Amino acid sequence: MFVWLFHRVSGLLLVILLPLQLATGLLQGDTTHVQLARLMADLHRHGFLNCLVAFLAIFHGVYGVRTLLLDAGMRHEKLLFWLCTLVGGLLFAGFVWIWMMRGAA
Repeated sequence: MFVWLFHRVSGLLLVILLPLQLATGLLQGDTTHVQLARLMADLHRHGFLNCLVAFLAIFHGVYGVRTLLLDAGMRHEKLLFWLCTLVGGLLFAGFVWIWMMRGAA
């Protein structure tokens, strides 16, 4: 039940957040409105927003693969849940580590 609900909510949030990330990236280059360009640049580089998008995308994808495997006939639903959660956690930890290392340089 948790995965079903998370998958739906994360999908809706990604539909909102991904276009926002794209728009802030595109509006950074606006040379006519300097204040707007600075605001968009700050929003585009906002750490929490980037981590949220990465978290949602990673776990939405991993739990989507889990759903496909279950639909294909795999058994052991609990094992698949914990395996996918572990893989998603490792991927997200790797993203955060790379993000922090990039920011430290």
